[in-house]
Amino acid sequence: MRSRYSAYALGKLAYLKTTWHADFCPPDLAPEPAIRWIGLEILAFEDGETSARVEFEARFLAHDRVDAVHECSSFVREQGKWLYTEGKMLPLGFTPWKPGRNENCPCGSGKKFKRCCARR
Repeated sequence: MRSRYSAYALGKLAYLKTTWHADFCPPDLAPEPAIRWIGLEILAFEDGETSARVEFEARFLAHDRVDAVHECSSFVREQGKWLYTEGKMLPLGFTPWKPGRNENCPCGSGKKFKRCCARR
């Protein structure tokens, strides 16, 4: 799960396709250029021998607002590799918000928002 989040954050579409089960992978996978991923929190997981589920909240910054994706993802193990099959969207654990210019940046850099992600 963490590697898939990192691939989304870095725009590594080829890696995402290799970790997606062929029966579930969308034919046209394109990143959203206005989104900057800023954090991942694993909330729960169930690990089995051939299947697993991961509940997570991935925060992102888009149009100067902090928002998130809250999902329960399903994976299957084939030939020793974990492959993403599908996800169920869940309600967010917080209300999306716009940081003030002088607040610390939600990306965790320690800088003020206006000097960090607001400039990008």
